[in-house]
Amino acid sequence: MKKIITVLFLLVCMFSFAQKKNKRVEKTDRFAGLDTTFEKVLKDWHAAGFAVAVVEKNKVVYAKGFGYRDIDKKLPVTPNTLFAIGSCTKAFTASQIGLLQKDGKIEYDKPVHDYLPEMKFYNDNMTTNITIRDIMTHRTGLPRHDYSWYLFSTHSRDSLIKRIQYQEPTAGIREKWQYNNFMFLLQGVITEKLTHKSWENNVKENVFDKLDMKRSNFSVTVMAKDEDASIGYGLKKDSIIKKLDYYNIDGMGPAGSINSSVNEMAKWVTTWIYGGKYNDKEILPSQYVSEAQSSQMVIGAALPSKEHPDVHLSNYGFGWMIASYRGHYRVEHGGNINGFSASTCFFPSDSIGIIVLSNQDGSSVPSVVRNIIADRMLHLSAFAWNDSLKAASTKAKNAAKEAEKKASSNQKENTRPSHPLKDYEGMYTHLGYGTGEIFLKNDSLFLKAGDELNWLKHFHYDIFQPFEVDKKEGIDTSEKSPTRLHFTMNDAGEINAVLMQLEPGLESMKFVRKAKAKPITADELKKYEGVYEFAPGAEAKFYIKTEKLYAFVAGQPEYELVNVDINKFALKALDGYAAKFETDEKGNVTAVTFMQPNGNFKATRKK
Repeated sequence: MKKIITVLFLLVCMFSFAQKKNKRVEKTDRFAGLDTTFEKVLKDWHAAGFAVAVVEKNKVVYAKGFGYRDIDKKLPVTPNTLFAIGSCTKAFTASQIGLLQKDGKIEYDKPVHDYLPEMKFYNDNMTTNITIRDIMTHRTGLPRHDYSWYLFSTHSRDSLIKRIQYQEPTAGIREKWQYNNFMFLLQGVITEKLTHKSWENNVKENVFDKLDMKRSNFSVTVMAKDEDASIGYGLKKDSIIKKLDYYNIDGMGPAGSINSSVNEMAKWVTTWIYGGKYNDKEILPSQYVSEAQSSQMVIGAALPSKEHPDVHLSNYGFGWMIASYRGHYRVEHGGNINGFSASTCFFPSDSIGIIVLSNQDGSSVPSVVRNIIADRMLHLSAFAWNDSLKAASTKAKNAAKEAEKKASSNQKENTRPSHPLKDYEGMYTHLGYGTGEIFLKNDSLFLKAGDELNWLKHFHYDIFQPFEVDKKEGIDTSEKSPTRLHFTMNDAGEINAVLMQLEPGLESMKFVRKAKAKPITADELKKYEGVYEFAPGAEAKFYIKTEKLYAFVAGQPEYELVNVDINKFALKALDGYAAKFETDEKGNVTAVTFMQPNGNFKATRKK
């Protein structure tokens, strides 16, 4: 099971190595020697490639690609190569709210419920009080809950929005800053409702078309068809470059599905440098631009240290992060999605913008390259960003490995599951996350959730450990996940749920089990129809309605039955209840046994 640490959003420590003094450097050839420097960056981080563009006022003063967009075919990265930009998408989404605010169609400080009456949060207080500004600035009290959309993926935005009601907060409203992709999905859905256009059409018409961003798009399926599109890569064992499949997040699009090039993103950054204008035409309202790049919520409160007095200010605007970079006001957002990492930033007081797009998963390359460029553009004394961040990364990985070596396992040896593996099969659902299927293949259990498949290795008792099944390389048991699947049972002794710890700070999520329906036709159901007698005057009736089998017992509601095995049906609405039919040697149904937590009750079929 994939570890979600920074999906769509890459927040790297960007300031840890700032110098005490920022001596200005004389303006010479600011880009001299960069080719050599960036080739070293590629080598040191084992990266496939990246592209960078630098904007000064209204002009692109530097744009170049390094490495490969396709390693196997040796196709080079160019300034026009398309990359997934991940959470750099968020500023585009928030800008659509800004346009609606200018037109008087929305107010930042009114509740979301005013614009989406059907929208519900975890409790009434949240539903009543969470405002548009709150969802734009990550201050709703909700943690990430990223496994909901990432592991249990769906292309249905309506389905994803409905999950929010069942996602528990870990803080009060406006109490603390907590990154949440769902809240940017929600912004996109609000704009869809108020404009009667899709989020994609809104961004295309209001931004892409006006900035002549002709090749920028909203889906990896579209990007894959482009002649200059990048393939995404990851690292295996810290040094082996591995090709990754595109990850389609169309459903969560407003949070991070845009794909673009540094040349086209340069137009977007120029618009922000010029207060919302591009070629003297207003693209975004100036008032919105001012608010969006101003502090709306504190990310982390801290004072500058004596060692780094020029490192301070860590706040959030509308889809942008606000920071101090060596004494300069910087507006930035990172992006990270399978195989790609990105950074989009600008220095409004200096009229400088930098875009770095990389085809490496969870990469520090965008941060390293951005900082090297920033020092030159801001005429600051050079700092060894690549060496310092690489050293810090290596130190952190070594520390993690040492900690793992010293950690003692709590695994209980020589234990076994309480049930035959077949009994764990079924569909497991959490209303805030989605549904996954657990099935038995050969002698192993597997979990299928969204597009991801995991092998479930027995850990101890009724607890299993997931390992991702790679379509090409199979199962790598060295890639361990901290997640465990803990199965529970009902009073009847049947497996009824699985617990998974998917969100830090919250109790394990409970996914309720329902037996998976097995295909059966209406004609095949006919043999079960009839009246079955428990005792004189006590009967159960089975009948077909809308091609489904139902059971009715006097004084109770009718129950829909779900075929789960040969001659066995689960009562859809009742956990732990089933009806198992008996047949004679000719295959004729002769009786039925109602299997319940308080016992089994047999009824004989009446002729």
